[in-house]
Formats: sequence, C-alpha cells, structure tokens
Amino acid sequence: MKILLIGAGAREHALAWKLNQSPLLKKLWVSPGNPGTAQFGKNVELDLQNNQVVVAFAKEHKVDLVIVGPEDPLANGLADELHAAGISCFGPEASPAELESSKAFCKEVMVRHRIPTASYRVFNSLNPAISYLEGGCAYPVVVKASGLAAGKGVYICETLEAARNATKAMLEEGRHGDAGRTVILEEFLAGPEASAFALTDGRTILPLETCQDHKQRYEGGEGANTGGMGAISPNPLLSERARDAVERQVLVPTVHGMNHEGRRFRGVLFAGLKLTTAGPKVLEYNVRFGDPECQVLMMRFKSDLLPYLKATADGTLEELEAPEWDPRPCVTVVAVSKGYPGKYKKGIPITGLDDVECDDELQVFHAGTKLSKAGELQTNGGRVLSVTALGDTLSAARKRAYATLEQIDFAGKGFRNDIGNAGVEAMERIR
Repeated sequence: MKILLIGAGAREHALAWKLNQSPLLKKLWVSPGNPGTAQFGKNVELDLQNNQVVVAFAKEHKVDLVIVGPEDPLANGLADELHAAGISCFGPEASPAELESSKAFCKEVMVRHRIPTASYRVFNSLNPAISYLEGGCAYPVVVKASGLAAGKGVYICETLEAARNATKAMLEEGRHGDAGRTVILEEFLAGPEASAFALTDGRTILPLETCQDHKQRYEGGEGANTGGMGAISPNPLLSERARDAVERQVLVPTVHGMNHEGRRFRGVLFAGLKLTTAGPKVLEYNVRFGDPECQVLMMRFKSDLLPYLKATADGTLEELEAPEWDPRPCVTVVAVSKGYPGKYKKGIPITGLDDVECDDELQVFHAGTKLSKAGELQTNGGRVLSVTALGDTLSAARKRAYATLEQIDFAGKGFRNDIGNAGVEAMERIR
C-alpha cells in the first residue's frame, strides 16, 4: 500500500517507524515530517492549510490511505474532502472531529448521552463569567479554552484571582486566539489521570491498551499544562474493572451517540479521564492518537498496524481479530526546550543522538527537530525528543529511558524526572 502520513511530531515519527515494519507497505510519504520520519519514508512539503493540495497529491501518487496525525487538519475537513475524492482516510470528518475542536460541543454530547464528566458552565463574554466565578463557583476550578489550543488551554485555578485572570486572558486579551473566545468553567475532579484509546469505524469498537500521560511541566504535577511531558503504558492505576467501566460507560455510548446525531466517527477515539472515587469521568476527548501516548502504544503494538488503520478507515474493522500486544511496560520521557511551554529558542545544536543504539525496545522519536543547511541536527520546537523504552518491569523501562536521555544533550534541555513514578508505586501496592 502507498501511504501518506500527515504531521511533523514524535507521534508521526512513531507511526512511521511502526508502519515501516508492515510487509504491506509499498511507499510512505510524510508531510511535512521531521528528520526522524525521513528514516522511514520521504518527507514532502504540502500546504496542509489547503485540503485540495493534499487531495491532488494523493490522487497523483495513487495513495491508498491517508493517515492524519494532528487534530487541526481533521477539524479543517481534510477527511471530508479525501472521502469525497474516493480516497481512504484514517481520521474523522470535521463534524465528528468537533468532539475535540469544541470542548463546549463535547460537553453537550456527554450530557446528552449520559457519559460521566465534570459539571461545567460555558461563557462567551467576560462579565457573566466573572459573576459566576465570584458567586456560584467552588474552588479549585478548571478554566478551559473551548477550541484547539495544542494542549495548553487548560488552567487549574485554586483561587478566584487566578480564575479571573485566566478567564480574562482568554475572553478579553485574546490568549489562545479563536480557541479561547469560548471558555469552559469546569468542576475540578480529584484523582489520577488516565488515557483510554479505541479504534472505531462507527460500528465496531476496538479498545487499545491503556496509558497515563504526564501533562504538567514539572515533577509532582506542578507547573503549567503542556502537550505532554511523558507517558507510560499500560496504566497500572486503571484496573480491569475500571477498564470495563470505561468501555461500557464512555467509549460505547460516545460512538453510538455520535451515530445517533448523524456524526459517524471513524478513527481513533481518545478519552482523557480522571479516576475519581465515583468512577472514571471524562475530562475531554481527542480525535487522534495522543502525543506522547502514541509512542508507548506503538512500541507495545506487536501486530501489523497498517491493516487496522485501513480497516478503520474503510468500515471493515469487524473483520479483524484483536491485535497482539507486548505485555512489557513502556515509558517515554520528553526532552523540552528551555522556557517550554512558554517562549523558547530554536536552532540549538543537539549532540549525542548518534551514539544511541536504537532497536525494537528503544527508540528516540523526533518531535521538534530540524537539520541545518550544514546537516547539523538542531531543536525546532518546545518538545524536542521523546525517548521511549520497553522493559521487563516499569522500573526497568524507566531506567533505560532516562539513561538514554542522559546521552543526548542540547543547551537548556529540560525534562521531568518522575515519569512513571506513580505507576511504579501502584505496581508495588498490587504486589
């Protein structure tokens, strides 16, 4: 099969690495890709703001499947135009993709279909929002941009002042642009986070292995929200009972509910969860593989990935058996630029990566990197590299990932030292 993969991050590098193992793969293009994806396919520069450019490329090169990594092209209707041209696409059309592109819509769907989530209020103007914060709100409260904000539009506010400032920054000062023109003020849910994924063609639902992301910049869940500082899989905090509850109470009613609303969902449904004392509750939905969760999922996915993505796109998922998974735990640790998730410099030389011996149990996935004109590897984003390792135990996987990260350097390199610590502690309690 000829495949076009859309995206430029560590998620796309991980997908390219996994797709390259498929005997069905004939040709892989990645747009725009990065120096990591170039090892497994041909990077091509396409105007991803223009869906017809992508459609034309797919037609010209007789692409059998387009795989969309990030959320923006899905929200902009790329899947719609590919389907209209008769081209298979892994990823939902714009209407079902609104589960991610509008948190306000997502909340409405969950309420309509009785999917467990936090209570909330939606505001489009500042004064009513401030009145609610001052009068009817319990603290801490979560302030969210309704639109797409690259994982950075969420603020957990302990005080009225913090909530007022976050709300004002979005509604009045334009923080996060159009994404922040509608704000969700949401009940704060206590408990550990979990990530649940399922492939679905709108009829068949295939749950994937569980993960745990680490969103905050600093150890112990401190600091600003980021796109993700690391992840583990499986998530030992999500018991079999809880996994069953997520499938019954979250995944199934969401897919059925979207069908009922005439928004058939085809792609990967990603539920970000809080494991509360009352059971799992949905924080938000994403309509694509998470980053960094995709990295650990691809390392543990032992079956050929390509048939599952093609069947999801074509509506034939029921014809496939459940995939085989590596039972060993996996850890990914993200190295970030100094200043991330705020302002940061680009073009900083990266050293030591050539000395890392990658294999089926260890990969360094490129997230924000580029090659200079002289061929020097440099930083090109906030999240730079995602060091991903399997191990016989979660502790062993952590040890290998962190040891590898120490081999790689760039000025201002930052990372969290506690990725997977909560999982290790949970495993010790289970024993």
